[in-house]
Amino acid sequence: MTYTQADSAYDHLWMHFTRMSSYRDTPPPMIVRGDGAYIYDSQGKRYLDGLSGLFVVQAGHGREELAEAAAKQARELAFFPLWGGYSHPAAVELAERLAGYAPGDLNKVFFTTGGGEAVETAWKAAKQYFKLTGKPRKYKVISRAVAYHGTPHGALSITGIPEAKMDFEPLVPGAHKVPNTNFYRAAEISGVPSLAEDEATFGRWAADQVEQAILMEGPDTVAAVFVEPVQNSGGCITPPPGYFERLREICDTYDVLLVSDEVICAFGRLGTMFGAQRYGYQPDIITCAKGMTSGYSPIGAAILSDRIAAPFYEGTNMFGHGYTFGGHPVSASVALANLDIFEREGLTQHVLDNQAAFRATLEKLRDLPIVGDVRGDGYFYGIELVKDKATKETFDEEESERLLRGFMSGALFEAGLYCRADDRGDPVVQLSPPLICEQEHFDEIESVLRDVLTRAGKLL
Repeated sequence: MTYTQADSAYDHLWMHFTRMSSYRDTPPPMIVRGDGAYIYDSQGKRYLDGLSGLFVVQAGHGREELAEAAAKQARELAFFPLWGGYSHPAAVELAERLAGYAPGDLNKVFFTTGGGEAVETAWKAAKQYFKLTGKPRKYKVISRAVAYHGTPHGALSITGIPEAKMDFEPLVPGAHKVPNTNFYRAAEISGVPSLAEDEATFGRWAADQVEQAILMEGPDTVAAVFVEPVQNSGGCITPPPGYFERLREICDTYDVLLVSDEVICAFGRLGTMFGAQRYGYQPDIITCAKGMTSGYSPIGAAILSDRIAAPFYEGTNMFGHGYTFGGHPVSASVALANLDIFEREGLTQHVLDNQAAFRATLEKLRDLPIVGDVRGDGYFYGIELVKDKATKETFDEEESERLLRGFMSGALFEAGLYCRADDRGDPVVQLSPPLICEQEHFDEIESVLRDVLTRAGKLL
């Protein structure tokens, strides 16, 4: 019997967030090539990349200029760290570029290699900022239920998914949770049925829960609030009208930093360079990663306001934090080339021009009994699945397992669509296609989903 690369994948490659036992006798899919909005497996089969890899490949697959940017930089300077007072041109240029895109006075860029590290950086910076400014007791953070902020111990502590944390506890102390803004579930989230009648009223209630948490913990102990512009886990949960305006007001009142976690929402996903710009709020820190290079090389960043950075720039103070590969020359050069594509091809405007068509195409699926809600913004959508449309009854654990992992994940992929069937929170299908996608791709997504969701409904 021939030992194949698929056998090697099971024997040696420990895949992330993967039940490895599933591949003891069945080889995992082997993706070998990408072109535009499509990926291809080792058998030559084509799939529409409905998730941009993992909310990453904004400019699409197969961009020669990004590969060339990496090769050119590697030939000139393959690596040099940003430690101990040294810099290199690509990191300096990228930092200036990001500061120019970021809202307000977010002018200081601290590079990491990914999103979880960026979140970790933001929390550590917030803690030290308050120590340097005479408020050493302010170290706690508040985030939202079901929100995902990464897997490092600090970022995982901020994450609001109990199942993701239980195997790694005890985690970093001081992380507290408040309700999220899923208006579809407003009545059960709030316990007040009338709040499901008006989105703005529910949004005010949800924002006020942040204030209550700050008061409960003590304003002199809370350093930061971490929120995504559109919350990923739970299925692309959007902010109600006025939510971020009220949240900014609360943070200002109690001297709490507002951290906008934009690891997914930055770089055009919502039709703006940063998600905070989409909803008109001013963060103190933005965390970002994924789409900065369209996934062609790993990089992340925390972008801090001048005010927050100021005490770190005084006297002998320093931020005792860093990563060997943070701001890597090759990754920084790829990011610059990627941002050139954004500007040359108008990718953010392309999303704004086509987002209504994407939404309208997905909204067609509401006629299916299994589709409870379609929500999101830009090119970032979740479809919540329900057992009973009239009552919004969701699936129990066994039903969800059978529906998502037992059927839908495989069926969608087999039908030629790579996306995510997820049950962190209520069961959802998530869609986040490359920003180059147009109506023909939307129609293909809807067609595959209609077929698979129809078959899924008959299984229950």
